[in-house]
Amino acid sequence: MRLSDDWLKAPATRAVMRMLEEAGHQALFVGGCVRNAALGAEVSDLDIATDAPPERVIQLAEQAGLKPIPTGIDHGTVTVISDHIPHEITTFRRDEETDGRHAVVAFSDDIAEDAARRDFTMNALYARSDGEILDPLGSGLADLQARHLRFVGVPEDRIREDYLRILRFFRFTAWYGAPENGPDAEGLAACATLAEGIDGLARERIGAEMRKLLAAPDPAPVLATMARSGILTRILPEADPKALPILIHLEDGLPPDPLRRLACLTPGPATASLRLSRAEAKRLARLREAAQEIGSATEMGYRLGAGDGRDAWLIRSALLEMPVAPDWAAQITHGAAQVFPVSAKDLLPQVQGKALGEKLAELETRWIGSGFTLDRAQLLD
Repeated sequence: MRLSDDWLKAPATRAVMRMLEEAGHQALFVGGCVRNAALGAEVSDLDIATDAPPERVIQLAEQAGLKPIPTGIDHGTVTVISDHIPHEITTFRRDEETDGRHAVVAFSDDIAEDAARRDFTMNALYARSDGEILDPLGSGLADLQARHLRFVGVPEDRIREDYLRILRFFRFTAWYGAPENGPDAEGLAACATLAEGIDGLARERIGAEMRKLLAAPDPAPVLATMARSGILTRILPEADPKALPILIHLEDGLPPDPLRRLACLTPGPATASLRLSRAEAKRLARLREAAQEIGSATEMGYRLGAGDGRDAWLIRSALLEMPVAPDWAAQITHGAAQVFPVSAKDLLPQVQGKALGEKLAELETRWIGSGFTLDRAQLLD
């Protein structure tokens, strides 16, 4: 199989490949760019594998007038900037030691050794600069075409090298697996058996993987499997994926939003579990609280704005297993456009202190209850 995507022919990328090849080194696209291109999906990151040591990559890049950045030189990775486009170049490697979180690697000149240390067969595909795909394991291309996400070699061995691969197994299954087939049985069994390893992972790494999983077109089946296998509760103890398929159905073409889906998945704040930022935690709590407490679509739009109002209304409908009205979006938009006609200065100096806030809240409730029809004079009368 040969790729023919435009990014292969981009002058900036050809310059990077040429700098390695003309010096007598192998230069092979690898991983996500090959996988996605073979599937006809969008390619965002350009990863290149080579037999050139990282110091040699830096030397060649400088000689070619490109900008090398030693982003992970201990693990053989140098990012080379060509015409403002980053190309992550990593020397062929083999694992010397692993502890489930970090690996000590040795550089190699053997593509087969490099492929054998990768996580999944569909990620162990390489492509030459002319687009010809190489499959050192002999199974990666067939698995990709069958949309069968499978560990390289023995699943338990791959997981013990890095327990984050448990979450990557579910994330990649959600993105690239065939939904009708479900997760690979052998891989799923290994993930369930070694699930305790998740407890030792940094929360930042777990949070990053969960965001990517929740951003998949339809992560609901995979999250249900994670719940049944006991893996989801290790990450989010209060999580219940029951309402998630309903939310995804109601989204109806909306871009995936991990926080919207997370608010539907768990009543907890998830801040510590996933290392959410302060802004993310605040929005998550706001969505969940509004979904549980606000009764009308117009009020939802008024209190949260059009975007979050829409999201909270969808979450509410999913949690209550309630269909949405045909004009729900228009109601949200209408509510978001309203401006409360009374301000604090309208009540001063007659009402002050705590009573001022209480009076404003009372008038606002009356105004919302009227369908936003009462004007300033009527409210103050």
